[in-house]
Amino acid sequence: LMFRKNLRKQARQLENELDLKLVSFSKLCTSYSSSRDGRRGDSNSDTAPLLNNSTQDRMFETMSGEIEQLLAKLTGVNDKMAEYTSTPGVTSLNAALMHTLQRHRDILQDYTHEFHKTKANFLAIREREDLLGSVRKDIETYKSGSGVNNRRTELFLKEHEHLRNSDRLMDDTISIAMATKENMTSQRGLLKSIQSRVNTLANRFPAINNLVQRLNLRKRRDSLILGGVIGVCTILLLLYAFH
Repeated sequence: LMFRKNLRKQARQLENELDLKLVSFSKLCTSYSSSRDGRRGDSNSDTAPLLNNSTQDRMFETMSGEIEQLLAKLTGVNDKMAEYTSTPGVTSLNAALMHTLQRHRDILQDYTHEFHKTKANFLAIREREDLLGSVRKDIETYKSGSGVNNRRTELFLKEHEHLRNSDRLMDDTISIAMATKENMTSQRGLLKSIQSRVNTLANRFPAINNLVQRLNLRKRRDSLILGGVIGVCTILLLLYAFH
């Protein structure tokens, strides 16, 4: 019994340490991405960003090793608990022990999954940022080594930024268009329901039929006008985006 309590105490202690480590690990990965994004446009402070990135990389490697060690220790404790449950002298408590063991295994699995997911995200961000940094470095080297083409390089960079802004504008436009489409689809269903009821009344009362026909003509005219306005706006947005 004392051995079982000791194992459960070790498991809870390791789980608490892992929880704190994973929170800090996630914050490190988030701050790495944020700091890189904040320094993308800064070309006058090369030394400090490199030092900061190197420090973050070392912290990442250190924390990864610590978390992996804790996961290995927790796995070992769970294995010992599994061996204890199969001991012949504890068969009467086997059901409760198996429930406790399964709970600790689920926690271990969740922590392992979270660690690998966060680590993979960090590595993907670092690889992407290293690639972008290499491209920016090549551009800076080209600019400094070829004074004749400096103007062309600046134009290229401006065009690149313009394309990125255009891409964001197109994404926003598509999002607005999709939302508008959903809204119009909903309104179309509502209008069809209303029109069906009005047609029913018109069939019953011929005097209303003429009014319904006039409303239908006006609706068609409004639809044509609205379609024309949407088409003109879309063309203007495309012209602005790729100008």
